[in-house]
This record gives sequence, structure tokens and C-alpha cells, in this order.
Amino acid sequence: MKFQCLFIVMILLAVNSLTGCSKEEQVIEEIRSVKTFTVQELSTGQVRKFSGIVQAAESSALSFEVGGQVEQVLVDIGDRVQKEQILAVLDKEPYELLLKSAEAELVRARANLTNKKADYEREEAIFKEGAGSQKRLDQAKFGYREAGAGVRVATSKLNLALRDLRKTTLFSPYDGSIGKRMIEPHMEVAAGQRLFEIDAEGDMEVEVNIPETVVNQITIGSETAIVLTVQPDQKIAGTVSSIGTMAETANAFPVKVSLPEPPADIQSGMTAEVTFPLQKKNGQPGYLLPPQAFQVGKESGSAYVFIYDAASSTVKKTPIRMSGAKNNQAVVVDGLAAGDIVVVAGLGFLSDGMQVRLMEQPAPVKPEAFDLK
Repeated sequence: MKFQCLFIVMILLAVNSLTGCSKEEQVIEEIRSVKTFTVQELSTGQVRKFSGIVQAAESSALSFEVGGQVEQVLVDIGDRVQKEQILAVLDKEPYELLLKSAEAELVRARANLTNKKADYEREEAIFKEGAGSQKRLDQAKFGYREAGAGVRVATSKLNLALRDLRKTTLFSPYDGSIGKRMIEPHMEVAAGQRLFEIDAEGDMEVEVNIPETVVNQITIGSETAIVLTVQPDQKIAGTVSSIGTMAETANAFPVKVSLPEPPADIQSGMTAEVTFPLQKKNGQPGYLLPPQAFQVGKESGSAYVFIYDAASSTVKKTPIRMSGAKNNQAVVVDGLAAGDIVVVAGLGFLSDGMQVRLMEQPAPVKPEAFDLK
């Protein structure tokens, strides 16, 4: 009897052991493998790339306001300069001579004013005594006023001579760096002749010429992706800051793209490729999604997807809003962002928060994929 009981206990233990294993295997089987898709393509499908030139947001061409012979050039291409730093100096001698002439003319005008004043006062005294004539008094008064005008003219000439003398020294208008130098010592320069190009420190931008067929599909404030020719693996974020209203060469319009956070080693004159999102008048930006990646909701244009969370290895049921289709794919205008990992098969077997494992690694996001919402 004892042997029979022992045998029965051993059978029960074996059954329990087998049952436990099957449950454990069943739990493992419930962690479903899923196939995924990485959101990356812009829904408009309309992105265009154009080449441009990097430049400082503030840049100036410098010249003397007076002409003359260059006496000194104190900076060269690439030099960093500070505001009010002297860049170049003209020969001052001709302007110093003009200043002396203006001073002498002012002295002569003042002396003439003194004489004319004395004449007027004398004629006025005689007229009051009844011995003079109105005509002589009027002539003296006119001469006195004319002499006063002569002093004012001479004073203006003196001020202009002083100003011209000051303008023989060319100063930097702000902190920056010398981009171009077209001046050498001893050369004759004219007033207004371009001699330096200076780029201010700080903000940078890329200027691009956009064809007339495309410019109306670009909007101020649009986000762009910029790649420098010297750094092809680095993408820089940019924003369209201005769009020209007048066509230039080959019916192209100038468009400027500002760089909110330019790299430290970026320099004016570098070439860059700018990717612009093109907006149709009635279009909405979003992302393309294959039909097997979503299930349609009850309301028109509504649906939901399962987005994979790599941190918890779970999926989250997320509502999305669609607006039409393109290239046999849905255009999702709300609910998704570049880089989201979306399940593309077996959605009917998934639930919110369910733990899954990836069947394969998701494809990386393309460099030109950026959210325009």
C-alpha cells in the first residue's frame, strides 16, 4: 500500500513539472515578434535641393568717402577686427591744406562782417540825426547781412574740410573679419570705391537662388536641412528667413536661410546644399505610411498605429489623422514624427502596452527627414 502511494505521488510531481514547463513555454510564445517600419519620408514627396553660399547675416562693403592716395593698409584677408579699429589711411596732406584754406577764408569773412557791421551802425546813427539818407542806410544794412551770410558759408566750408580730413581714415563698423581686400598702399582710390568686404561676427545664413517655378512653394519660417560640401556627413538645421520679390539672374529669386546654431568652424564663402520642403497651396505636410501599418478608425480620416518603444520593448496604440494618399501610401498629417518605429504586420493581434520583440532592426532615419508640423 505504501509503495502504491509513493508511486502516485511521483506521478503527480512529474505531471506538475510538465505543466509548469508548458506554461513557461506558453509565456515565451506570447512575446510576439513584430515587423517594423521607421517613419522617415515627407508626405508631400516634394523636396528640392539647391546649392548656395554661406555668408554672414551682416556683411558690408567698405570704402573711403573721399578720394586720394593710400598711405597705409593695416589689415589683410582673414584678419579679425574690432569695432572702430583702423583699417586703412589716405594721404592727409591735401585735406590738411584744404582745412587751412577754409580756416583762412573764415577769418577773412569774420573780418568783413566786423567792417560791415561798423558801416551799418555808422549809417544808422547818421540817419537818426537826420543827416543821412534811407538809401545809404539800406545799402549798409544789406552789406552787413551779406557779410553775416559769408561767415556762415565759410564756417560750413571749414566743417566740411574737417569732415573730409577725418574721412581719410577708414574704421571697422563692427566686430568681424576681413573677407576681401582690394586695396594696396600708394594706389589712387576714388570716393565710394569698394576696398574691403567685412563679415560681422555672429549669425550666419545661406543664400540660394530659387527658380521661378519653385519659389512660390517655399514659405518663410519653413525648416530646411543644410549640408556643407566640406562636411557631407553633418546636417545643419536652418530656417527660411527671407524670400526676394524680384528675380535676378536666369529668373531666379534670392532666398536666405538662417542658421540658428551654426557650427563653430563654418566660414563665409563655403558652399552648401539646402533641402527645401515644397508646399502646395492646398497641401498639408506629414509622413507617408504603408497601408499595412495602420487600422482605419470609425471617423473619416482617423486611424491608429502601434508605435514601438525601444526602452520598454512594448507597443503603444496611437491615433493618427490622415489626409489623402500618395504613391499607394497614406499621408499622415498628425500623430507621427520622423523616427517613430511603427509595426507593419499583425496589428490585429496587438494591444496597447503589449510586450514584443523586433523581427529585424528598423531602418535608420534619412538625413533629409525632418518634421514640418
